[in-house]
Amino acid sequence: QVQLVESGGGLVQAGGSLRLSCTASGRTFSEYNMAWFRQAPGKEREFVAAISKNGGSSSYKDSVKGRFTISRDNANNTGNLQMNSLKPEDTAVYYCAAVTAYWGINSARYNYWGQGTQVTVSS
Repeated sequence: QVQLVESGGGLVQAGGSLRLSCTASGRTFSEYNMAWFRQAPGKEREFVAAISKNGGSSSYKDSVKGRFTISRDNANNTGNLQMNSLKPEDTAVYYCAAVTAYWGINSARYNYWGQGTQVTVSS
């Protein structure tokens, strides 16, 4: 198993930036594809971005392309989501998730989840 802990959320004005981190412990982090999801109040959890085990492939939700960048550092067991040009509609709880044998946007396929970190973007 792998345990995930997110950090880096907070309150930022529209147009600002935040960098979320996901620190993994337990099994070898490089065995897992990693993704970020988010959930706004009253809405379903949605896919934001994913990165493959070795960092060679990535995928993004259309609305965050060009603004968000997902990365990982397997040597330090961390994954990151750099969020630039933030908009009020990016406000949500952000979760990192990991899975060994799936590549995609379906949250139900991810086995391991962090507790979430709140991102609030004011207008």
